[in-house]
Amino acid sequence: MSRKEIARYYANAIVKLVIYIIVYVVVAAIVHWIIVSLLPMFHVNIKPYEGYVNVLLALAFGYLIVSAFADVIYWSMRFRYDHPTARAMRNVFLLIGIGALVAAIAGAIGGGVAGVAVGGFLGIVIGFAVQQVLGQAVAGLFLLLARPFRIHDHVNLLGEDGIVNDVAILFTEVIKSDGTKVLIPNNSIIGNKIYLLPKQQPQQQQQQK
Repeated sequence: MSRKEIARYYANAIVKLVIYIIVYVVVAAIVHWIIVSLLPMFHVNIKPYEGYVNVLLALAFGYLIVSAFADVIYWSMRFRYDHPTARAMRNVFLLIGIGALVAAIAGAIGGGVAGVAVGGFLGIVIGFAVQQVLGQAVAGLFLLLARPFRIHDHVNLLGEDGIVNDVAILFTEVIKSDGTKVLIPNNSIIGNKIYLLPKQQPQQQQQQK
């Protein structure tokens, strides 16, 4: 993909992010006006439920905004890095953004000191729940940035000998000589020895098969 195409997608991602933010602000303002000013004229009072409506709006538009922001990160990374690296960074920001969104909404529901406590507690729970996933994601991002090995390299990772087929956000896929696919968690690779072996010649590969 050329830099011109990447720049176009990057600009589109920024425009989408701005549009989502503007639409959310406008919709929230309209909903507030309907609940506070319009409905009381018809003797309909749903002010006590306004908070729940705002939560639904925040969840819907919040996910769209976080996803659009992650897309901006992805396309900005594509100027310097390939798709796997940019995708890994996008997924990391998406996970963090969703966790922050849920914690913020929980805090807003509680309100005041209780909201801070609820949001903080939920943030801790989410942190423990996704600790391993984020650890693998960060390790995958490190592998993609540092590039100790590349796709099609012949490696030995944690005793698994084979050809690197893919380096994703959570796992590195290695294909062994007998065709077996091995998914190795990225956080297990970091901190262990990585053996870069001579690339197999086509004749050797055919003999092993």
